[in-house]
Amino acid sequence: MSRTMMRLGLFKFSLGTAAYQELERSAQYRWARQERIGTNDALQFTGLGPESVLLRGAIFPLFAGSGSEPTQLRLQASLGFPLPMIDGGGRVWGLWCVESVEEKRSVFLDTGAAKKIEFDLRLTRYDGGLRALLPF
Repeated sequence: MSRTMMRLGLFKFSLGTAAYQELERSAQYRWARQERIGTNDALQFTGLGPESVLLRGAIFPLFAGSGSEPTQLRLQASLGFPLPMIDGGGRVWGLWCVESVEEKRSVFLDTGAAKKIEFDLRLTRYDGGLRALLPF
């Protein structure tokens, strides 16, 4: 059994399922600018901006994974709930929203099954608080 690289909700990224080869993380910080006469603009920190993660990887169904992993990710994302993300070291990354799941299939068998499936998973940090998750 392969170790977990990352878990997003119920989905487990690992060498035996869907392994990501790249993880890009972007965080923005907001600064308001006030023009001043005769000197530089004054800047005031107004808060955290959006934070995003891009996981880019590949699945080789003949060796590991079933090839249904992008569909599993889409199904989980279609529930419309922020998902907890925890890395293989046990670090909790917080709640994340799936913005998109993209896949590219190539190198086909004569049955039409792909030997290589590349995927991009775009996530945005959810900061709506736990109260926003309650149905009432």
